This record gives sequence, structure tokens and C-alpha cells, in this order.
Amino acid sequence: MNERPRIEITVDRPSRCYKPEDILVATFHVQGLTPPEIQAIEASVLWYTEGTGEEDLSTHDFRRLLPIDPRDQDLTRRRQFQTHLPRSPLSYDGVIVKIRWAIRVRVFLQQGRDYYEEIPFRLGDLAPAEIAPTLESETNPKERRKADDAA
Repeated sequence: MNERPRIEITVDRPSRCYKPEDILVATFHVQGLTPPEIQAIEASVLWYTEGTGEEDLSTHDFRRLLPIDPRDQDLTRRRQFQTHLPRSPLSYDGVIVKIRWAIRVRVFLQQGRDYYEEIPFRLGDLAPAEIAPTLESETNPKERRKADDAA
């Protein structure tokens, strides 16, 4: 194989926006390889942080497909899986830190190489701009005093 394989990932919502505890349904398909070339495939739903400081990564759902399993002999065919999304952490686009959710499919070849593709999705439907004023007024003592004085 001289070319990079194509890994196509799709989800059940074109918007790629999910609420906590929703069911996410994803499909993936590997093209450009023959079944004997594939050693294994890993499909995962994960979140990671970007920004200053240490970056975190956590796997919410993980599946490993091997050709020795009679149901998985042809790892090039289209697969579907679903997962029940957690309540948190929610996607977040802060200035200092960002929380990203993604579906990642990694293909391991018999010759030792591996390739992966990842598509992002959003968990939670509030944008940081909608959250920030609420948090600021809750944590800002001057705002609390003004509200107390008005009452």
C-alpha cells in the first residue's frame, strides 16, 4: 500500500451537537485497504483539553475490532456504534482552556503503521458567551451587593 487509507466517519446529527445523556450514533468506513492488510481498528469517543498548562485526555467509549473475531473478519466494511454520552465535561471554548469532544478511528496495519481520523462534536448547547454573564454576576461581590441593595 503506497497511499494513505481513507477513514470516513459520520454521525447521526449533521449539526454534530449533542446534549448531556444523549445517544450518539456514529458510523465509520475504511477505504483503500484490503481486509488482510488490517491488523486492528480502534474506535473511541473521547474528550481532551487545549490551552495553557497540562493537557488532559480521557476516553469515554472504546472499541477494538480484530479480524480473528468471526463478526469482524472484513474490517473494511462500514460499521456502526452508539454510546450514551455523559453529563460532563461539556464542550467549552474558553480563552485559557478549551474542552473538545471527538470520535477517533485508528487503523493498525499488518506492516506496523497506523492511521487515524477524527471528527469533532459538541457536548452541551450553551456557548461560553451565554454562560459567562451568569457566572460573572454570581462570583462578582459588587454585582451581588447591587442586587442586595436594590431588594
